[in-house]
Amino acid sequence: MGVFYATVWPRWSDMDSYRHVNHAQTITLLEEARLQLLYGEGARHGADLVDGGLVVARLEAVYQAPLFVNGNPFRVGMSISRLRVADFTIHQEVHCGPSEGDRVGVVADVTLAPYDLENERPRRLTTAERDFLASWRSGGDEGV
Repeated sequence: MGVFYATVWPRWSDMDSYRHVNHAQTITLLEEARLQLLYGEGARHGADLVDGGLVVARLEAVYQAPLFVNGNPFRVGMSISRLRVADFTIHQEVHCGPSEGDRVGVVADVTLAPYDLENERPRRLTTAERDFLASWRSGGDEGV
């Protein structure tokens, strides 16, 4: 499938004194975009990653341009850059606006691990989860 695109809307309260989206709010917007992929699209394909429990193991965000709160949404492209037995990494690019040609403001790599809520411990990805995630792979190391 390639790249999944989500649309996220910044809120007035996301803005700092420079009219930029605040760092902490940027992380929240990244999460909102991931939920569209993992919960919305994932649920449609029988891979209920969010419902089964999922934790952020690592998050790295690189800011390349300011994200302004100006009444427009941001376009977020996402693909799976690493897929292993018990975790995966989503590569996210937040565009400064809603259009394909808008420049990229934030690039993030987020490693997520499935979590068994009932037994309170990490777990392996199911076959359905791995198949769904593999359909959004962009390359990188496959892992084990």
